[in-house]
Amino acid sequence: MKRMLDIILSIIMLIFMMPIIFLLSIIVWLVLGNPIFYRQERPGLNGAIFEIIKFRSMSNKLDSSGNLPIDSERLNWFGKLLRSSSLDELPELWNVLKGDMSFVGPRPLLKEYLPLYSKDENRRHEVKPGITGWAQINGRNEISWEEKFKKDIWYVDNHSIWLDIKILFISIKKILLREGITTKDSEIMPTFKGHSNEK
Repeated sequence: MKRMLDIILSIIMLIFMMPIIFLLSIIVWLVLGNPIFYRQERPGLNGAIFEIIKFRSMSNKLDSSGNLPIDSERLNWFGKLLRSSSLDELPELWNVLKGDMSFVGPRPLLKEYLPLYSKDENRRHEVKPGITGWAQINGRNEISWEEKFKKDIWYVDNHSIWLDIKILFISIKKILLREGITTKDSEIMPTFKGHSNEK
């Protein structure tokens, strides 16, 4: 049933959101240039790698040394707006339609994190990753990695259609209020380095 709902909702949303996706594509191209979309390999169900697609929110301009600046410096006002409104996530509707992701589930993180997870934390891959999830409506970027993973595992153990519906409605509220977008010290969630370096 969940997969059926993902297909139906993603088709409906892609149809209705296509004008917004088209308009945002033009704006991203004008403000940030090419490429318009950000593509990256992420681990999904059972750790299988897939390519996630989002609107690019960071500048690719090189510094005086010919290197990319740190992420916080690459994120300008437009990128912050895209992220705070979650509009950068719209292309992920294609990932949902393809079956790589679901609307609700643990967020797909970097594949470089895979060897850093504990055995329990790795259970977050027992379900498909989602555009939103239990951790996203309970702190999002304001909570630590440890808290985030605990909430992901809680979802794995308790997920249901009714819980997914609840998470979707709360997510809409959170997006409108722009809650939990930033960490206490940064616009960007710090890199997960494993537990030995976390405390």
